[in-house]
Amino acid sequence: MNAFEHTPVLLDEVLEQLDPTTGGVYADVTLGGGGHAKAILERSAPDGRLIGTDRDPSALEAASAALSDFGDRATLRKARIGDLADVLASLEIENVDGVLADLGVSSVQLDRVERGFSLAKDGPIDMRMDPTEGETALELIGRSDAEELANVIYRYGEEHRSRKIARSLRRAFEEGELETTGDLRHAVRRATGPRRGRIDPATKTFQALRIAVNEELEELEALLEQAPELLRVGGVVAVISFHSLEDRMVKHAFRDNEQLSPLTKRPIIASDRERENNPRSRSAKLRAARRVEVGA
Repeated sequence: MNAFEHTPVLLDEVLEQLDPTTGGVYADVTLGGGGHAKAILERSAPDGRLIGTDRDPSALEAASAALSDFGDRATLRKARIGDLADVLASLEIENVDGVLADLGVSSVQLDRVERGFSLAKDGPIDMRMDPTEGETALELIGRSDAEELANVIYRYGEEHRSRKIARSLRRAFEEGELETTGDLRHAVRRATGPRRGRIDPATKTFQALRIAVNEELEELEALLEQAPELLRVGGVVAVISFHSLEDRMVKHAFRDNEQLSPLTKRPIIASDRERENNPRSRSAKLRAARRVEVGA
């Protein structure tokens, strides 16, 4: 069994927007378990090609196994989403027919305690998409003063209690009480008070630290800047986002670039059936845009 099995979000909707065809070349910059990529390769048979990237080594390993039957039609590389231009250049590919990015954390990453993404499971305060490089969330907390930390929590988590939370995190760190994600959750709750309602009060802080550690918005910005030049005229870029910061960036990029024509006036969301069967899909928003000839 594939240890990175993961149900692709908005699969039918993605295929409708990308419309993979025979002989096309497509890029999936967030391979995960390879679910979207597999469907794209099936739709573009017999000779469509898929260039897939992911920064998570375990995801790449899983995707490689999942896509093995497609042989050299699938080319996989370890890379961040903002590295797409470099990856294509290394393969001597000038343009592609479609680009897909499924942002955020996969259910598999959330389920792995050692990755430190989940509020529900007690693990190390890590949160790196690529556990082989870069600083952990705990290291970020340790090197930041309360003001810097509050700015991170406010900017990336849109958390209005950021200053109180930052002071609580710094206190816990300095007193040696910040070792696990459970400790992190406790330190946030000490600042916000107990949980009220369905959303854990630590949710926005966990999101903010994860985004900062992985430079997720910077990577998305780089991809959105590259995509118009990497797409053939008529090609489509599709992005699935999971929070308002990402969705706003995608919306504005698609609206403001004269080389792109938005295909979705409003973001596409999951059907009631998918939302029931796959909880991760509940916050998913899909936007797509087509590359157009400027001045045509």
